[in-house]
Parts: sequence; C-alpha cells; structure tokens
Amino acid sequence: MIEKISKSERKRLFKQVEELAAELAELSDNDLKTFPDQEDIRDEIIVCRGLKGGAKKRQIKYLAKVLRQYELDEIYNYMDARKGSSLKDNRILHRAERMRDILINEAMELQEECRRAEIPFEPDYPGELVGEVLQELPELDEADLRRCAYQYVRTRNRMHFRELYRMVRAAMDMQERRNEKG
Repeated sequence: MIEKISKSERKRLFKQVEELAAELAELSDNDLKTFPDQEDIRDEIIVCRGLKGGAKKRQIKYLAKVLRQYELDEIYNYMDARKGSSLKDNRILHRAERMRDILINEAMELQEECRRAEIPFEPDYPGELVGEVLQELPELDEADLRRCAYQYVRTRNRMHFRELYRMVRAAMDMQERRNEKG
C-alpha cells in the first residue's frame, strides 16, 4: 500500500520491533529449539543473553535492526503461541489505525480540493487508497468505507471515526482467522 509514513510513525514502528526483540532476548534454550528457521536471528538472541545494562540494550537494538530485514509474521505468531505475547495484537491494532488514518486523510485532502474547485464533495469520492485497502482486505465493503470516511470528514463526528476503525479491524481479524485455518 502506498502511504506516507511520518518520522514519528516510523519511530513507533521501530519501537514495536524493538519490543519484539526484547521479548525474544528472554527466550530460553527450549524455546529457541522450536524457533522459526532464521539462524542469524537465533544467534543474535543468544548473544543478548550474557549481557547486562547498556550493552544488552545496544544488542537488543541491533537485534531489532536484524529483525526489520525479515517478514515478522511468523515470529509474531510464534511468540503469540509460545509465550502468550500481546505484541501481535498490538501490531494488528496499530495497522488498523494506520489504515483508518490513511482513508480519513485521503478523504480530507479530496474535500479540500473540492472546496478549492468549488464543487460539492460527494460520498462516492474518487479515492485511490480505498481500492488499495480493499485489495489488502477484500472482506470490506467499499461503499461503507467511503460512507464512513465521508461522514467523518463532513461532520467530524468521532462516531464515524470509530466505526471506520471497527470495520477495518473486523476485516483484519477475519483475515487473521482465515490465515490460521489455512
């Protein structure tokens, strides 16, 4: 999905990976035996174990840097199944918030363009990012997405803002359950 990620959002994403790295550093030998197949990650986790204080913090930051080179879904699933970690849920929550914000920001920009051109802003506005969100989450209804974003932009009523989040989050949860089954 094409999205502009602000510097603050990038820092939040890096912080999530760093929290994952900190939890990985606490894994036992038995946990590492069943850890997914990334050997270099396993080696960095072992290096983190013998360190204390600032050295451990630096090594965790390095482990987070190594983790960012990989697709982390398998590791999040492992941590969720093995340790009952809430990091996976937090990751899904933040991803849903980002999608909602992308949809709202696009609708706000289009409303401003319509205002400048002195044409009415309609509920079936021609947003490109709605299509990209639908490709990623086909369970969503395009008309409902556009309607909620339009209603929020028009009225600034937080109810529409929350409804848009609930729709995106429900679609993500359905997709997650489908991925677990298949």
